Amino acid sequence: MSRPAHRRPEYHKINKDLFVLTYGALVAQLCKDYEKDEDVNKYLDTMGYGIGTRLVEDFLARSCVRRCHSYSEIADIIAQVAFKMYLGITPSVTCNNASRNEFSLILDKNPLVEFVEELPTGRSSLCYCNLLCGIIRGALEMVHLAADVTFLQDRLKGDRVTEIGITFLKKLDEKKYRRKK
Repeated sequence: MSRPAHRRPEYHKINKDLFVLTYGALVAQLCKDYEKDEDVNKYLDTMGYGIGTRLVEDFLARSCVRRCHSYSEIADIIAQVAFKMYLGITPSVTCNNASRNEFSLILDKNPLVEFVEELPTGRSSLCYCNLLCGIIRGALEMVHLAADVTFLQDRLKGDRVTEIGITFLKKLDEKKYRRKK
């Protein structure tokens, strides 16, 4: 029996609290497995990168966004559509330089740290939500944009807000990625 052609595929949503607690358990386990914060940060970034390279297909299929023509459009789509779609929040976007290739996403509320009050003792350089940086970097690379994505401020480290910096490095060569006919 086949599906009717007019039905949209159903997307199953995971309970937000379950996701946040599972992520917290993952970070706690990584802190036990790795002595250095840099190793945990790198692992979270690498894990996020893998998620981002796959998540971008779902994002493009579900969001119906059109091709962006500037870095500022891309930053706005990330904040207003992607973050809203996957995390239920809408960060504000600020441009950080005159060449308009550096942007900040300012998160007033970060759902990944909902149950976290402070970083573990002795883990002051841990970027608890570094997974987000990897996801953004991986998704951008899949649409042929090289970017450096890092945390600039973090509430868990005593900052007033959580801020993710995105620096677009250069447009990747699309010809290199096209299939030969």
